[in-house]
Amino acid sequence: QIKTFFDQQTFTYTHVIYDSKAKEAAIIDSVLDYDPKSGRTNTVAADQVVDFIQKSDLAVKWILETHVHADHLSAAPYLKDKLGGQIGIGSKINVVQGVFKDVFNAESGFKSDGSQFDKVFDDEETFKIGELNVKVLHTPGHTPACVSYIVENEHAFIGDTLFMPDAGTARCDFPGGDATVLFQSVKRLLSLEESTKLYMCHDYGPNGRDYKYITTVKEQREQNIHVKDSIALDDFVQMRTERDATLDMPVLILPSVQVNMRAGQLPPAEGNGKQYLKIPLNVL
Repeated sequence: QIKTFFDQQTFTYTHVIYDSKAKEAAIIDSVLDYDPKSGRTNTVAADQVVDFIQKSDLAVKWILETHVHADHLSAAPYLKDKLGGQIGIGSKINVVQGVFKDVFNAESGFKSDGSQFDKVFDDEETFKIGELNVKVLHTPGHTPACVSYIVENEHAFIGDTLFMPDAGTARCDFPGGDATVLFQSVKRLLSLEESTKLYMCHDYGPNGRDYKYITTVKEQREQNIHVKDSIALDDFVQMRTERDATLDMPVLILPSVQVNMRAGQLPPAEGNGKQYLKIPLNVL
């Protein structure tokens, strides 16, 4: 079973996958509300997930990230405190941490080995949600640490690797991004069975249509405006590179990345007992 929540402020979908017989669940790509004007956080979005889990009498086994998000803060530590479970991400998180540790001049004790997460998944590693079988596919390109979670070879939670067919693909101009690598990752996903359902992490309702978050491999191969079957690698890389050069940075990239690279933990308190986010100047 799958229950999906939409955060209108960040256009983010949080998915809860659960085995209704074993009563075990996984939460994918949670949201911690953050007001950039005041610097205040709250848990309105996450509490909707908590309420559903508790009312459904589910045990949370996993709190999963598809990547280090640049457009919203993760609520993983809050959900773990409320519901239990292990926080997981792809094993290339160390690459992202290595880059952004320097960008944010992280404290001397910050480790860029992924140890802030309970579990880092290797490519094609498997695990279970109750009796549901899940395989992790590394699908980098948008970021080096992007992964997709394939449940029972029928449902794929793909983060920002792809958007709905009329929205195309994710940008590749963040540190460590690579359009050629993204194209290869997309083709890997689109080699799954044509009937496989693909679940988005974001949708922005292009051209005023209603928000959507489910498509299929078949639909993407036939209709995706950036990477349908008839589009070659060189054409994709040229398009992606030219398009990325026109895009503004996401509004929440600076707070999001420095929190999410810590598995959603806020930076440690300073000598006055307060926590601070850093704004590096003239870096990105």
